[in-house]
Amino acid sequence: MSYEKIIFYVFAAILVFAATMVITRKNPVHSALYLVLAFFTSAGIWLMAEAEFLAIVLVLVYVGAVMVLFLFVVMMLDIDVATLRAGMIRYLPVGVIVAVMMLVMLWMVVGPENFGLDKYAAPARHAADYNNTAELGSLLYTVYVYPFEIAAVILLVAIIAAISLTMRRREGTKYQVPSEQVTVHKKDRLRVVKMESEEKMELK
Repeated sequence: MSYEKIIFYVFAAILVFAATMVITRKNPVHSALYLVLAFFTSAGIWLMAEAEFLAIVLVLVYVGAVMVLFLFVVMMLDIDVATLRAGMIRYLPVGVIVAVMMLVMLWMVVGPENFGLDKYAAPARHAADYNNTAELGSLLYTVYVYPFEIAAVILLVAIIAAISLTMRRREGTKYQVPSEQVTVHKKDRLRVVKMESEEKMELK
């Protein structure tokens, strides 16, 4: 067994372990940290596959931005884990069915009948000055330009819809107006009301 295969199997074992811990840990912060570990090992596998750009994007975007934001949200919110797990047993059969369907689809795609070195030849070795990023950009903006533009439009529509749902006015919800809060005066907060004095009632 070569050195590259050993490194690949080590990274793959760590990735499977981290992915398993993500879905089995009860603490959401621990699950998020294991997900970060899974992203790092995935980036290492991408580097071994000579996809440096995808590895860098995986680390910078998912680990550096998405996961950090997710960790902040999880740690700042008071999440009741017991409430989240209350309906786990009720929805467990549906989850098992969906998981089995996903495994069947994965087996149909990457099974031994459709995947392997006997079906696809090993990729050719490139020179040291080979630019993976330039090749990826060339494919995105030539061969896959229409799917790329469609995906961009779908993401733009999703962003606009998310902003619209967030900014909509809902009944029974109180909102703060910072511009009015910073311009308030003392006389607006406190009002003195004059009332006539009342005689003290004596208890008999």
